[in-house]
Amino acid sequence: MANAFVAGNWKMNTSISEATMLARSLRSGLLGIDGVTQVICPPFVSLAGVAAELAGSNIKVGAQNMHSEIKGAFTGEIAGSMLKGICDYVILGHSERRQLLGEMDDFINAKVRTALETGITPILCVGETLEQRDNGEAAAIVQGQLQGGLLGLSAEQIEQSVVAYEPVWAIGTGRAATPEMAQEMMGLIRQEVGRLSSVGIASNVPLLYGGSVNTENCLHLASLKDLDGALVGGASLKPDDFVAITKAFGTRI
Repeated sequence: MANAFVAGNWKMNTSISEATMLARSLRSGLLGIDGVTQVICPPFVSLAGVAAELAGSNIKVGAQNMHSEIKGAFTGEIAGSMLKGICDYVILGHSERRQLLGEMDDFINAKVRTALETGITPILCVGETLEQRDNGEAAAIVQGQLQGGLLGLSAEQIEQSVVAYEPVWAIGTGRAATPEMAQEMMGLIRQEVGRLSSVGIASNVPLLYGGSVNTENCLHLASLKDLDGALVGGASLKPDDFVAITKAFGTRI
């Protein structure tokens, strides 16, 4: 079984000073919670300040995105080499990048490869829209995104990755997947990761759920067999809530 894992995605929120203060509060609140990999993903402009604030703690820093190229004429983009030394993780393929900015599986796969080559652990996001779920396509969509995102990776590289299932219809809506729906999809993801690598490796890859994770549903989610943690959005901006969610996964059996 993979270790418990909770990541906070601050998205396009917080000023630099607000991010530093939030990181300081989380450092204090998360102190003493063992057995859970803790990752905070602030906006690019706050990465250095947050990393400095969290230095010496158990909390890791992650980026919300990166480009697939190591350098070049890509105005407004960030290369993995720029993140190296600040970030240990990077979120790739988030539904907001797919839906709003048109990122496709081949581009996301190139990013995953570059992240691994740079020494940054990718958190690969997959998930279906409401229309796709209602049409009975959820499993096929998620399997396709997994296959596309992990294409060409060795079993060892897959083992160095994290996968987050985020149903698009649950992100920021307050409508989370039921525990039964989440477990069904997480089981399918574990099986697919195993098919792409091995059953043993699949058991070591942290599988996260994202999509309106909050203090009310985190305990139930933490009890699911194939769910190792959470990718938390809005609740990660509230220190008490994020600490409670982290504790829930830290106490899972």
